[in-house]
Amino acid sequence: MEPKAHHIIIGLFTLLAFAAALLFALWLAKSSADRNWSFYQIGFNHPVSGLSKGNPVLYSGVQVGDVVDLHLDPRDPSHVRVLIRVDQDIPIRENTRAGLVLANITGSMSIQFTGGTLDSPILEGSMEDPPLIMARRSAFDNLMANGQDLLQQADALLTNANRMFSQQNTDNLSSILTTTREAVEALMAQRAEFSQLLTRLDTAGQRAAEASVKVAQVSDTVNTLLTNDGQAALASLEQTLTTIQATAARIDRLTRENEGAMDSGLQGMGELAPALRELRSTLRNLNQFTRRLGEDPTRTIWGGETIKELSQ
Repeated sequence: MEPKAHHIIIGLFTLLAFAAALLFALWLAKSSADRNWSFYQIGFNHPVSGLSKGNPVLYSGVQVGDVVDLHLDPRDPSHVRVLIRVDQDIPIRENTRAGLVLANITGSMSIQFTGGTLDSPILEGSMEDPPLIMARRSAFDNLMANGQDLLQQADALLTNANRMFSQQNTDNLSSILTTTREAVEALMAQRAEFSQLLTRLDTAGQRAAEASVKVAQVSDTVNTLLTNDGQAALASLEQTLTTIQATAARIDRLTRENEGAMDSGLQGMGELAPALRELRSTLRNLNQFTRRLGEDPTRTIWGGETIKELSQ
Protein backbone atom coordinates (compact mmCIF):
# COMPACT_ATOMS: atom_id res chain seq x y z
CA MET A 1 0.00 0.00 0.00
CA GLU A 2 2.84 2.39 0.81
CA PRO A 3 4.44 2.34 -2.74
CA LYS A 4 1.01 2.89 -4.27
CA ALA A 5 0.44 5.98 -2.08
CA HIS A 6 3.79 7.44 -3.20
CA HIS A 7 2.80 7.08 -6.87
CA ILE A 8 -0.49 8.85 -6.23
CA ILE A 9 1.28 11.76 -4.54
CA ILE A 10 3.79 12.08 -7.37
CA GLY A 11 0.98 12.00 -9.94
CA LEU A 12 -0.99 14.69 -8.14
CA PHE A 13 2.11 16.91 -7.88
CA THR A 14 2.77 16.49 -11.61
CA LEU A 15 -0.82 17.45 -12.50
CA LEU A 16 -0.67 20.50 -10.25
CA ALA A 17 2.65 21.67 -11.80
CA PHE A 18 1.28 21.21 -15.33
CA ALA A 19 -1.87 23.15 -14.45
CA ALA A 20 0.18 25.99 -12.93
CA ALA A 21 2.38 26.18 -16.02
CA LEU A 22 -0.69 26.22 -18.26
CA LEU A 23 -2.31 28.98 -16.22
CA PHE A 24 0.93 31.03 -16.33
CA ALA A 25 1.11 30.62 -20.14
CA LEU A 26 -2.52 31.69 -20.49
CA TRP A 27 -1.84 34.69 -18.30
CA LEU A 28 1.17 35.70 -20.39
CA ALA A 29 -0.86 35.27 -23.60
CA LYS A 30 -3.71 37.36 -22.20
CA SER A 31 -1.24 39.97 -20.99
CA SER A 32 0.36 40.11 -24.42
CA ALA A 33 -3.04 40.28 -26.13
CA ASP A 34 -4.16 43.07 -23.83
CA ARG A 35 -1.08 45.22 -24.68
CA ASN A 36 -1.38 47.96 -27.27
CA TRP A 37 1.19 47.80 -30.06
CA SER A 38 2.58 50.23 -32.62
CA PHE A 39 3.78 48.72 -35.88
CA TYR A 40 6.78 49.93 -37.92
CA GLN A 41 8.57 48.71 -41.00
CA ILE A 42 12.37 48.70 -40.88
CA GLY A 43 14.15 48.90 -44.23
CA PHE A 44 17.55 47.26 -44.70
CA ASN A 45 19.73 47.83 -47.77
CA HIS A 46 22.06 45.01 -46.76
CA PRO A 47 21.75 41.36 -45.66
CA VAL A 48 20.06 40.63 -42.29
CA SER A 49 21.51 37.18 -41.58
CA GLY A 50 20.50 35.97 -38.11
CA LEU A 51 17.28 38.00 -37.94
CA SER A 52 14.02 36.00 -37.83
CA LYS A 53 10.43 36.20 -36.58
CA GLY A 54 10.10 36.57 -32.85
CA ASN A 55 13.54 38.11 -32.36
CA PRO A 56 13.48 40.93 -29.82
CA VAL A 57 13.32 44.63 -30.65
CA LEU A 58 15.39 46.76 -28.27
CA TYR A 59 15.47 50.43 -27.39
CA SER A 60 18.84 51.41 -25.84
CA GLY A 61 19.30 47.76 -24.81
CA VAL A 62 15.80 47.26 -23.30
CA GLN A 63 13.32 44.95 -25.06
CA VAL A 64 10.25 46.90 -26.22
CA GLY A 65 8.84 44.57 -28.88
CA ASP A 66 9.59 41.81 -31.35
CA VAL A 67 9.83 40.97 -35.04
CA VAL A 68 6.52 40.13 -36.70
CA ASP A 69 7.46 39.42 -40.31
CA LEU A 70 10.31 39.64 -42.84
CA HIS A 71 10.09 39.89 -46.61
CA LEU A 72 12.09 41.10 -49.61
CA ASP A 73 11.27 44.37 -51.30
CA PRO A 74 9.44 43.42 -54.54
CA ARG A 75 11.07 46.33 -56.39
CA ASP A 76 14.61 45.47 -55.27
CA PRO A 77 15.27 41.98 -53.84
CA SER A 78 18.60 43.15 -52.37
CA HIS A 79 16.58 45.21 -49.86
CA VAL A 80 14.77 43.66 -46.89
CA ARG A 81 11.65 44.97 -45.17
CA VAL A 82 11.07 43.86 -41.55
CA LEU A 83 7.71 44.41 -39.82
CA ILE A 84 8.04 44.91 -36.07
CA ARG A 85 5.72 45.76 -33.23
CA VAL A 86 6.65 48.03 -30.33
CA ASP A 87 4.84 48.79 -27.12
CA GLN A 88 2.60 51.76 -27.82
CA ASP A 89 3.88 53.53 -24.71
CA ILE A 90 7.41 53.68 -26.21
CA PRO A 91 7.79 56.87 -28.29
CA ILE A 92 9.44 56.21 -31.64
CA ARG A 93 10.34 59.58 -33.19
CA GLU A 94 11.28 60.67 -36.69
CA ASN A 95 14.98 61.03 -35.81
CA THR A 96 15.14 57.68 -33.99
CA ARG A 97 17.75 55.44 -35.60
CA ALA A 98 17.49 51.68 -36.10
CA GLY A 99 20.13 49.02 -36.69
CA LEU A 100 21.14 45.43 -36.09
CA VAL A 101 22.95 44.17 -32.99
CA LEU A 102 24.25 40.73 -32.14
CA ALA A 103 21.91 39.04 -29.64
CA ASN A 104 24.11 36.09 -28.62
CA ILE A 105 27.12 34.06 -29.67
CA THR A 106 24.96 31.79 -31.87
CA GLY A 107 24.64 34.58 -34.44
CA SER A 108 21.06 35.61 -33.65
CA MET A 109 20.39 39.28 -34.38
CA SER A 110 18.11 41.87 -32.80
CA ILE A 111 16.83 45.25 -33.98
CA GLN A 112 17.81 48.13 -31.74
CA PHE A 113 16.52 51.71 -31.66
CA THR A 114 18.77 54.54 -30.51
CA GLY A 115 18.55 58.31 -30.37
CA GLY A 116 15.40 60.36 -30.76
CA THR A 117 15.11 63.87 -29.32
CA LEU A 118 12.11 65.35 -27.55
CA ASP A 119 11.60 68.08 -30.17
CA SER A 120 11.18 65.50 -32.96
CA PRO A 121 7.61 64.38 -33.87
CA ILE A 122 6.42 60.93 -32.77
CA LEU A 123 5.78 58.34 -35.51
CA GLU A 124 2.33 56.79 -35.23
CA GLY A 125 2.38 53.24 -36.61
CA SER A 126 -0.48 50.82 -37.28
CA MET A 127 -0.70 47.31 -38.64
CA GLU A 128 -2.38 48.56 -41.83
CA ASP A 129 0.01 51.46 -42.51
CA PRO A 130 3.38 51.01 -40.70
CA PRO A 131 5.82 53.92 -41.28
CA LEU A 132 9.14 53.03 -42.90
CA ILE A 133 12.33 53.58 -40.92
CA MET A 134 15.55 53.03 -42.87
CA ALA A 135 18.20 51.18 -40.85
CA ARG A 136 21.76 52.42 -40.71
CA ARG A 137 24.66 50.10 -41.39
CA SER A 138 26.65 49.52 -38.21
CA ALA A 139 30.30 48.59 -37.77
CA PHE A 140 29.22 45.01 -37.13
CA ASP A 141 27.24 44.97 -40.40
CA ASN A 142 30.30 46.22 -42.27
CA LEU A 143 32.37 43.53 -40.60
CA MET A 144 29.90 40.84 -41.61
CA ALA A 145 29.61 42.20 -45.16
CA ASN A 146 33.37 42.35 -45.56
CA GLY A 147 34.01 39.07 -43.76
CA GLN A 148 34.55 37.15 -46.98
CA ASP A 149 37.03 39.70 -48.26
CA LEU A 150 38.82 39.60 -44.93
CA LEU A 151 39.01 35.81 -45.07
CA GLN A 152 40.38 35.93 -48.62
CA GLN A 153 42.99 38.50 -47.61
CA ALA A 154 43.89 36.41 -44.57
CA ASP A 155 44.27 33.34 -46.79
CA ALA A 156 46.49 35.31 -49.19
CA LEU A 157 48.53 36.57 -46.24
CA LEU A 158 49.04 33.03 -44.95
CA THR A 159 50.00 31.84 -48.44
CA ASN A 160 52.58 34.61 -48.76
CA ALA A 161 53.85 33.83 -45.28
CA ASN A 162 54.33 30.19 -46.25
CA ARG A 163 56.22 31.29 -49.36
CA MET A 164 58.38 33.64 -47.32
CA PHE A 165 59.29 30.85 -44.90
CA SER A 166 60.10 28.34 -47.64
CA GLN A 167 63.13 26.10 -47.29
CA GLN A 168 65.22 28.24 -49.65
CA ASN A 169 64.41 31.46 -47.81
CA THR A 170 65.04 29.74 -44.49
CA ASP A 171 68.47 28.60 -45.70
CA ASN A 172 69.24 32.12 -46.96
CA LEU A 173 68.19 33.61 -43.63
CA SER A 174 70.35 31.10 -41.77
CA SER A 175 73.31 32.00 -44.00
CA ILE A 176 72.73 35.73 -43.37
CA LEU A 177 72.56 35.16 -39.61
CA THR A 178 75.74 33.06 -39.73
CA THR A 179 77.58 35.74 -41.71
CA THR A 180 76.34 38.42 -39.32
CA ARG A 181 77.52 36.42 -36.32
CA GLU A 182 80.97 35.93 -37.87
CA ALA A 183 81.21 39.64 -38.62
CA VAL A 184 80.23 40.50 -35.05
CA GLU A 185 82.79 38.04 -33.68
CA ALA A 186 85.48 39.57 -35.92
CA LEU A 187 84.58 43.04 -34.69
CA MET A 188 84.68 41.84 -31.08
CA ALA A 189 88.13 40.35 -31.70
CA GLN A 190 89.36 43.75 -32.89
CA ARG A 191 87.65 45.80 -30.21
CA ALA A 192 91.04 46.78 -28.74
CA GLU A 193 92.09 48.31 -32.06
CA PHE A 194 88.76 50.05 -32.33
CA SER A 195 89.27 51.43 -28.83
CA GLN A 196 92.68 52.78 -29.82
CA LEU A 197 91.20 54.25 -33.00
CA LEU A 198 88.51 55.99 -30.99
CA THR A 199 91.17 57.29 -28.60
CA ARG A 200 93.16 58.68 -31.55
CA LEU A 201 90.06 60.24 -32.99
CA ASP A 202 89.34 61.82 -29.63
CA THR A 203 92.91 63.17 -29.45
CA ALA A 204 92.65 64.46 -33.02
CA GLY A 205 89.41 66.14 -32.12
CA GLN A 206 91.03 67.84 -29.13
CA ARG A 207 93.93 69.02 -31.28
CA ALA A 208 91.53 70.29 -33.89
CA ALA A 209 89.70 72.20 -31.18
CA GLU A 210 92.98 73.69 -29.95
CA ALA A 211 93.96 74.59 -33.53
CA SER A 212 90.62 76.27 -34.08
CA VAL A 213 91.18 78.30 -30.91
CA LYS A 214 94.62 79.36 -32.15
CA VAL A 215 93.24 80.23 -35.57
CA ALA A 216 90.60 82.33 -33.88
CA GLN A 217 93.30 84.10 -31.85
CA VAL A 218 95.40 84.75 -34.99
CA SER A 219 92.31 86.02 -36.74
CA ASP A 220 91.62 88.38 -33.86
CA THR A 221 95.26 89.57 -33.96
CA VAL A 222 95.16 90.15 -37.71
CA ASN A 223 91.90 91.97 -37.32
CA THR A 224 93.45 94.16 -34.63
CA LEU A 225 96.49 94.90 -36.82
CA LEU A 226 94.31 95.75 -39.77
CA THR A 227 92.15 97.93 -37.60
CA ASN A 228 94.95 99.80 -35.79
CA ASP A 229 98.38 99.54 -37.53
CA GLY A 230 96.82 98.93 -40.92
CA GLN A 231 95.25 102.38 -40.86
CA ALA A 232 98.65 103.99 -40.27
CA ALA A 233 100.26 101.88 -43.05
CA LEU A 234 97.52 102.88 -45.45
CA ALA A 235 98.04 106.54 -44.54
CA SER A 236 101.81 106.24 -45.15
CA LEU A 237 101.19 104.47 -48.47
CA GLU A 238 98.84 107.23 -49.48
CA GLN A 239 101.51 109.86 -48.68
CA THR A 240 104.10 107.87 -50.65
CA LEU A 241 101.82 107.67 -53.66
CA THR A 242 101.23 111.40 -53.43
CA THR A 243 105.01 112.03 -53.37
CA ILE A 244 105.57 109.65 -56.31
CA GLN A 245 102.88 111.42 -58.30
CA ALA A 246 104.49 114.80 -57.56
CA THR A 247 107.96 113.48 -58.54
CA ALA A 248 106.59 111.97 -61.73
CA ALA A 249 105.01 115.31 -62.57
CA ARG A 250 108.32 117.12 -62.02
CA ILE A 251 110.22 114.57 -64.17
CA ASP A 252 107.69 114.98 -66.92
CA ARG A 253 108.02 118.74 -66.77
CA LEU A 254 111.85 118.60 -66.80
CA THR A 255 111.74 116.18 -69.74
CA ARG A 256 109.58 118.54 -71.77
CA GLU A 257 111.71 121.56 -70.89
CA ASN A 258 115.10 119.85 -71.70
CA GLU A 259 114.03 117.78 -74.65
CA GLY A 260 116.61 119.39 -76.96
CA ALA A 261 119.52 118.92 -74.59
CA MET A 262 118.61 115.31 -74.07
CA ASP A 263 118.55 114.69 -77.82
CA SER A 264 122.07 116.17 -78.14
CA GLY A 265 123.31 114.01 -75.25
CA LEU A 266 121.88 110.90 -76.84
CA GLN A 267 123.64 111.76 -80.13
CA GLY A 268 126.98 112.15 -78.29
CA MET A 269 126.47 108.81 -76.65
CA GLY A 270 125.99 107.30 -80.12
CA GLU A 271 129.42 108.63 -81.19
CA LEU A 272 131.01 107.10 -78.09
CA ALA A 273 129.86 103.62 -79.09
CA PRO A 274 132.85 102.79 -81.48
CA ALA A 275 135.38 103.99 -78.90
CA LEU A 276 133.72 101.79 -76.32
CA ARG A 277 133.96 98.78 -78.65
CA GLU A 278 137.69 99.39 -79.24
CA LEU A 279 138.26 99.80 -75.51
CA ARG A 280 136.43 96.49 -74.88
CA SER A 281 138.64 94.74 -77.50
CA THR A 282 141.83 96.20 -75.94
CA LEU A 283 140.76 95.02 -72.51
CA ARG A 284 140.07 91.52 -73.86
CA ASN A 285 143.52 91.31 -75.48
CA LEU A 286 145.16 92.60 -72.32
CA ASN A 287 143.32 89.94 -70.34
CA GLN A 288 144.59 87.20 -72.68
CA PHE A 289 148.17 88.52 -72.45
CA THR A 290 148.03 88.55 -68.67
CA ARG A 291 146.74 84.96 -68.60
CA ARG A 292 149.55 83.73 -70.99
CA LEU A 293 152.10 85.63 -68.95
CA GLY A 294 151.03 83.77 -65.86
CA GLU A 295 151.10 80.40 -67.60
CA ASP A 296 154.38 80.74 -69.58
CA PRO A 297 156.22 84.02 -68.90
CA THR A 298 159.40 83.08 -70.91
CA ARG A 299 157.66 82.31 -74.14
CA THR A 300 155.36 85.26 -73.69
CA ILE A 301 158.17 87.80 -73.16
CA TRP A 302 160.92 86.38 -75.51
CA GLY A 303 158.77 84.68 -78.02
CA GLY A 304 160.96 81.45 -77.98
CA GLU A 305 159.83 77.89 -77.59
CA THR A 306 159.79 76.42 -74.17
CA ILE A 307 162.19 73.62 -73.26
CA LYS A 308 160.28 70.38 -73.01
CA GLU A 309 161.48 67.59 -70.77
CA LEU A 310 162.07 64.29 -72.49
CA SER A 311 161.04 61.11 -70.94
CA GLN A 312 163.82 58.59 -70.44
